[in-house]
Amino acid sequence: MLAAMKILIDETRLRRRVAELGAEIRRDAGPGVTIHMVAALKGAFVFLADLIRATEGPVTCDFIGLSSYGAGMVSSGDVLLRAGLSGPVDGRQVLIVEDIVDTGRTLARVQEIVRAGQAASIRTVGLLDKPSRRIIDVKVDYVGFSIDDHFVVGYGLDFNEQHRNLPYIGVPD
Repeated sequence: MLAAMKILIDETRLRRRVAELGAEIRRDAGPGVTIHMVAALKGAFVFLADLIRATEGPVTCDFIGLSSYGAGMVSSGDVLLRAGLSGPVDGRQVLIVEDIVDTGRTLARVQEIVRAGQAASIRTVGLLDKPSRRIIDVKVDYVGFSIDDHFVVGYGLDFNEQHRNLPYIGVPD
């Protein structure tokens, strides 16, 4: 259990930026276009819920589960598909929703899966971006916040399945 937390992005800033992202995404997609949001589980589910509410007009969603950990405690560098999309994306305007983009491996894998499904268009939104950690050059169309290389929790992000329920993004002390 983490004892102390430093607030990196407070709840007010999160809400304001998610509202701005929803407006930007709708403006770029067009007023009557259905945006099919695909969230990477588990971390992006809180962001997705708020982003859907902040995006006017028609929106649908799906989830994809990925892991870069096998049976060990250290990342293998390979991103394994744990739970695929529940339906087809062919012909859809897809928005991949990520909680945090750091190395780019997970996002690259999700983009590959969606591309293989023949989506009409693919865009990506990342609540948090850690460009200093990038190993794979991935395109992120919308960024909530660029952050330094901190381990962060809250607003869906966890440490050992804890702290997802914090209404802010925090850095454990």
